[in-house]
Amino acid sequence: MIDFNNAKFVKLRAVGNDTYSRTIEGLLVEGEEIISTYKGLRDGVVFTNKRIIAINVQGLTGTKKDFTSLPYSKIQAFSVETAGLLDLDSELDLWFSGIGAVRLEFVREANVSEICRIISERVL
Repeated sequence: MIDFNNAKFVKLRAVGNDTYSRTIEGLLVEGEEIISTYKGLRDGVVFTNKRIIAINVQGLTGTKKDFTSLPYSKIQAFSVETAGLLDLDSELDLWFSGIGAVRLEFVREANVSEICRIISERVL
């Protein structure tokens, strides 16, 4: 599993939903659809209608990948910090039962309001 507390992630930026569709197609359950996709340098995060899938690309060639499934049903609370005038990124903090805190950082241009809406629709 990805160590969210100690891992250093490049800021995530929005990419097309087809970026990881082939990579995670075997993980998706019936009726699960990709809503939005974000990518760092190598790692990525996919928001589906049922969960968040964190993809950690490992090794020199990048063929080894670690997938962490974060179901919306386990989110106890979340917080979004938008980019400011001097702050160049946005942050999403999620608290999961059994895992603890997870932080995802996004580039300034990321639509964190949309991400917040996606989570709210599934958690509240």
